[in-house]
Amino acid sequence: MHRSPPPPAAPPLVVIVDDDPSVRASLDSLLRSVGLQTRLHAAPGELGAQPLPDVPGCIVLDVRLQGVSGLDVQAQLAAQGVALPVVFMTGHGDIPMTVKAMKAGAVDFLAKPFRDQDMLDAVTAAIERDRQRRQSDGALDGVRAHYATLTSREREVMALVVSGLMNKQVAAELQLSEITVKIHRGNVMRKMGVRSLAELVRQAEALGIGH
Repeated sequence: MHRSPPPPAAPPLVVIVDDDPSVRASLDSLLRSVGLQTRLHAAPGELGAQPLPDVPGCIVLDVRLQGVSGLDVQAQLAAQGVALPVVFMTGHGDIPMTVKAMKAGAVDFLAKPFRDQDMLDAVTAAIERDRQRRQSDGALDGVRAHYATLTSREREVMALVVSGLMNKQVAAELQLSEITVKIHRGNVMRKMGVRSLAELVRQAEALGIGH
């Protein structure tokens, strides 16, 4: 019995926001020519009109839109939890604006007119950054799921252990026997899916505990 091959993964998405229809059309043609899917918007207010697909992607954003700054849009997207990396375009680039955009997490800042290859390189870098973020978020979700299985006592033990305390010190802190602490510590290691204290410390840092 032959198994049908899995469906092909959807291509990455590039969201283009520019109030110039000729720029939108040109970028749409360029990005689709290399197999990317696109969404075109004349104004940032259109971004929330439909949900984004669950694929890696980025936003290509004009820094000077009618009535709003692209830098403000970048800040608003971050506040709304939209984590897509941003590639800025501008016909009025200046160094302070570029620095501010990059510090806020922009991947690149391209001055118009730009070469097609420069845009493709910037978009490729942005999509790769988003792909890595998604993988990292997925791994963190797994750590959170493991942590949710710990009892309140096991969480107390974990927090003290990753802060550098020895079993005897943890026992004194929690008024438990050292043997009981060892049992809890073993349960923590097993439930968190780690084999070493170093791995447990890294997971605790990712969760923001033990400080």
